[in-house]
Amino acid sequence: MGAGILSDLLTEVLIPVAAVVGIAFALIQWLIVSKVKVTPGAGQSGGNGKNGYTEYLIEEEEGLNDHNIVVKCAEIQTAISEGATSFLLTEYQYVGIFMVAFAILIFLFLGSVNSFSTKNQPCTYATDKSCKPALFNAIFSTVAFLLGAITSLVSGFLGMKIATYANARTTLEARKSVGKAFITAFRSGSVMGFLLAANGLLVLYIALNLFKLYYGDDWEGLFEAITGYGLGGSSMALFGRVGGGIYTKAADVGADLVGKVERNIPEDDPRNPAVIADNVGDNVGDIAGMGSDLFGSYAESSCAALVVASISSFGINHDFTAMCYPLLISSMGIIVCLITTLFATDFFEVKSVQEIEPALKKQLIISTILMTVGIAIVSWVALPSTFTIFNFGAQKTVKNWELFFCVAIGLWAGLVIGFVTEYYTSNAYSPVQDVADSCRTGAATNVIFGLALGYKSVIIPIFAIAVSIFVSFSFAAMYGIAVAALGMLSTIATGLAIDAYGPISDNAGGIAEMAGMSHRIRERTDALDAAGNTTAAIGKGFAIGSAALVSLALFGAFVSRAAISTVDVLTPKVFIGLIVGAMLPYWFSAMTMKSVGSAALKMVEEVRRQFNTIPGLMEGTVKPDYATCVKISTDASIKEMIPPGALVMLTPLIVGTLFGVETLSGVLAGALVSGVQVAISASNTGGAWDNAKKYIEAGASEHARSLGPKGSDPHKAAVIGDTIGDPLKDTSGPSLNILIKLMAVESLVFAPFFATHGGILFKFF
Repeated sequence: MGAGILSDLLTEVLIPVAAVVGIAFALIQWLIVSKVKVTPGAGQSGGNGKNGYTEYLIEEEEGLNDHNIVVKCAEIQTAISEGATSFLLTEYQYVGIFMVAFAILIFLFLGSVNSFSTKNQPCTYATDKSCKPALFNAIFSTVAFLLGAITSLVSGFLGMKIATYANARTTLEARKSVGKAFITAFRSGSVMGFLLAANGLLVLYIALNLFKLYYGDDWEGLFEAITGYGLGGSSMALFGRVGGGIYTKAADVGADLVGKVERNIPEDDPRNPAVIADNVGDNVGDIAGMGSDLFGSYAESSCAALVVASISSFGINHDFTAMCYPLLISSMGIIVCLITTLFATDFFEVKSVQEIEPALKKQLIISTILMTVGIAIVSWVALPSTFTIFNFGAQKTVKNWELFFCVAIGLWAGLVIGFVTEYYTSNAYSPVQDVADSCRTGAATNVIFGLALGYKSVIIPIFAIAVSIFVSFSFAAMYGIAVAALGMLSTIATGLAIDAYGPISDNAGGIAEMAGMSHRIRERTDALDAAGNTTAAIGKGFAIGSAALVSLALFGAFVSRAAISTVDVLTPKVFIGLIVGAMLPYWFSAMTMKSVGSAALKMVEEVRRQFNTIPGLMEGTVKPDYATCVKISTDASIKEMIPPGALVMLTPLIVGTLFGVETLSGVLAGALVSGVQVAISASNTGGAWDNAKKYIEAGASEHARSLGPKGSDPHKAAVIGDTIGDPLKDTSGPSLNILIKLMAVESLVFAPFFATHGGILFKFF
């Protein structure tokens, strides 16, 4: 079998170096963004009417007071930042209690596998060898869980801080040119992307090396304990996504229904009491929640690959470099994304509104092409020419080029899903234009067309996932599927940069409107925002596609660890699990949708109350009470995030303990199969309704102008569609991918307990 070209020592150097380079690049981008000042005078126009960049500001052309606008921008930015920070800190207090409680649970469940014994035990897969005691596996799994959870929370928090730092700076740069505003928003997004990708890799790598000091040659125990890292990452992401999603959509729905439909005032109008809460929501839901979500996917796909590799020839022969193949792929991904980012920020310049969306799409294409070459290099230098992979009890012989194809097909399937999502959610194509056209006859036809579009948009992504599963499993069994998921997530730094760019641009537009800037600046920020909307939908497509592959890989690892030889759908134990599992995404969606609905109801009542009882509010002579609306969103989301979170976290524990591993395997398969479909259709339906509304508002084509202007009946119908789609695309849809991953990784972590003590009910029958 031999070994790869890369030495173990070089591997130990390259992985942390790549992570440190990623963090350094993020800091450089942040420094460049920080040069844009949000204090009047500094870096702004001097007495000569120019601004040092030899471009006129729009205000100078129109003779507006530049000084007041900068002050207003700074004030609004501070309000948004304070609102977002206070919400996240409140959320993290509740999540922290859960984190400690669940860590204790992990320790008790896994420690009891062997009655808290401190004696070595026979290994699970090689029974002739001796492995470390179950008690220490419990301790290290708990530590890994806490590490993953803290890294996930830090990732989300840093992302939010960067976004609230950059939003007003993007608005101010939009006064110079659309290109300057684009680069500021994109650089800020890339700060988050690189910090998250590099931190995730570095913490995992450090944890591995520290755990190795205790485990020594017991790699089976070492990598089983490391799966706690993935569980920690995803459990925090669940609360971040659900809590943030409820917050942002309660504010958004309340602001839109009363402001746009009832009062006929524009989006982000400062007279709207819910406007600050709405802009805060973009940061806590779309940035902090999404950051934690993609970090969770990355951590889980790495853990799934490492677990399967540890019981394959890599682990048996203690081939450290081949074992670290998933981490080397991620390291290469950071370097590839770094080069790709330079194409947007340094090599090419966005000069007009039309160039924004193509620039973002080029990022995806360039990173995918470069990453394919990167994967080939890593596969060639890190892997032996032939090796064996664990395949449900047997060892399958695999060649290194076959593993290259597994990762590459995951990478390209991600691109296909991304572009199909874009086709169904961008207003440049016929599906969204058809939805906009259906608004002529009112909100009902808009809703019918939107739902149909969402269901139809599931077809090609599912085929792409199916093909990648078939090819990667044929080549390298469950390890193939795990590295295919990692392939899809290998360009996570670029994906996140594009994703974070959207909410930053959205906030920039809100700040421009609230600061009373020129309509030409608002046109520029709207163009940035529309492109960001589509790329956010692409990001959600990536997250859902990778979640499907990740949870299948984790499912395979769980089945192997629980010593289930086959999952037979025809046995009643498995089938009841299958049908209940398929129901869970609907139960979960019902909870999250209703949470948004009830929070939005309170928000609508409060916004109406302020418009009706505060004299001078509609005239703009009095400021609304923003703080009450922020409090409504905060209280509702904290309270409402607990039941859906409990459903996801408790289901595997209850099913595994009471009904055993076979029923649990059915539940996981059912949740995966139905969850992916519901998630894709919900995200794309919501995205299409949102962009149909923007299509009418922009009035860029003859067809769009025939449906407008703002305030017309078709526009009001489009706003209602957008409002219905808000919880679908930003709460239920994105949270579902966490549901399917989290249940699978939790089952894997608790597999030793379920295999030993599970199925209490069936023991009596």
